[in-house]
Amino acid sequence: MLTGRTALRTAIVTLAAIAAGDVGAQTPAKDLFGNAPQPADLKARAIGTYARGCLSGGQPLAVDGPHWQAMRLSRNRYWGHPVLIRYLERLAKDAAEAGDWRGLLVGDLAQPRGGPMLFGHASHQIGLDADIWLTEMPKQRLSRLRRERMSTTSVLKKGTIEIDPRVWREKHARILKRAASYPEVARIFVHPAIKNQLCEWDGAGTGKARLWLRKIRPWYGHHYHFHVRLTCPSGYVGCKNQNPPPAGDGCGEALAWWLGPEPWAPPKPAAKPSKKPAKKPRPVTLAQLPKACTEVIEAPSPDGTPSRFASAESRIGPVNVPLPPRRPAN
Repeated sequence: MLTGRTALRTAIVTLAAIAAGDVGAQTPAKDLFGNAPQPADLKARAIGTYARGCLSGGQPLAVDGPHWQAMRLSRNRYWGHPVLIRYLERLAKDAAEAGDWRGLLVGDLAQPRGGPMLFGHASHQIGLDADIWLTEMPKQRLSRLRRERMSTTSVLKKGTIEIDPRVWREKHARILKRAASYPEVARIFVHPAIKNQLCEWDGAGTGKARLWLRKIRPWYGHHYHFHVRLTCPSGYVGCKNQNPPPAGDGCGEALAWWLGPEPWAPPKPAAKPSKKPAKKPRPVTLAQLPKACTEVIEAPSPDGTPSRFASAESRIGPVNVPLPPRRPAN
């Protein structure tokens, strides 16, 4: 990952090319979408797949809501499709009113125009993914600086794949069950140990009462946050859903592999190590994204600034982007 002056020079060169109208099809898409500070002034659309696509008409999550706060604001990743923003607002409100969770600390959603990111996630590209911390919002509002520096908290015992009972509380299970209960949710990714904990917690449930567990999918990482993924909004063309999760609640034998040693074993060294250095994978280019993403990256911003003719300096990073206002609950 580029840092400091090198990153700044790279951004200036990339954005100068945009300003000059030279948005090449072979340009790394992460450079284009990762340096776009505002959304495309187009109809809201989730375009492509979760890991190869873009977002038009992105809407910001208010950085301070009645029952949530957005974290890591400098990343400018608090944008999503309107259905995702409504989901987060509703989840935060419902959980707080039920006494399940005081408030959400919301991590990365998507960039203003979605697309590949300069660092981090492979998905989160079409505005339908959200990371939510497994830490309740504190009673006192966090400052912008605190949101950058506050550390996440793992619910695992250090160096293990076991739940730490000193950290895990029943309220963790309740917020995850509630998050999975809405029909627009396709999946929620959590660490396998969390999935196992939920299976045991809801052990008395049977049949349809345990169907929410089907949406809770085990995956690497995700022990300090959970990753919500929504289905494509109905009636939209060009947004491709992931295949539905396998039938059943995903507990028992379906989870056993994840709880064994195989997923965590280090890769075996090659029998005959190659003397040639490994080739770095080439970044995804604009040409490899859906065609509509070219329109998205070239479209003007809501303030009327043409993307192609904006000065490079004015488009670097989210520093001068006005933060979305606090929105009332609805």
